[in-house]
Amino acid sequence: MNPVISLAIALATLPAAPPTEGCCGKCCEVGANPQTAKPAAPPARGPGRMADMAADRDVFHFLLEHHKDITRTVKNRDDGVETITESDKKDVAAKIQEHVAAMHKRVKDGNGIRLRDPLFAEIFKHYDKIEMTVEKTEKGVKVTETSKDKDVAKLIQAHAEVVSKFVKDGFDEAHKNHPVPTKADKKDDKK
Repeated sequence: MNPVISLAIALATLPAAPPTEGCCGKCCEVGANPQTAKPAAPPARGPGRMADMAADRDVFHFLLEHHKDITRTVKNRDDGVETITESDKKDVAAKIQEHVAAMHKRVKDGNGIRLRDPLFAEIFKHYDKIEMTVEKTEKGVKVTETSKDKDVAKLIQAHAEVVSKFVKDGFDEAHKNHPVPTKADKKDDKK
């Protein structure tokens, strides 16, 4: 193979450099870890997957950089959450919609991200127990995320709380790991 073409292919498959100086390279770590997640099917390999990972990372970084332009409300339900995440800035609102659509697909496929974070690793272990609906709003999205499993509902609520911290603190929060909530009290299951 021509060396120039080989180099071009190699460079095309590398992840893009982090778009901000505030990035440690771990805040949006993407990829399934077989010991902590159970993907529905083996994840695709190759340049297309790398491009998807880079695109997801770039959108996440954009949102972290613009976190002060985002508003978010979370309503806990017994079975999960309803959230509204929006921005008055059209470019930020569009990125919120893009990010949530990509994350919805990752939940449906069991294709986890941030698996070095205990909370994210645990929630992606239970992707098949999560129901998620996404509605675009004029300024962002409304998401309803639920589970019939009380422990998974607690994971959903903990995740929503962490996302709200991302909105509040940007990269400062994204660099942290987050604990897994304790299991639901079995007495609650009998109600």
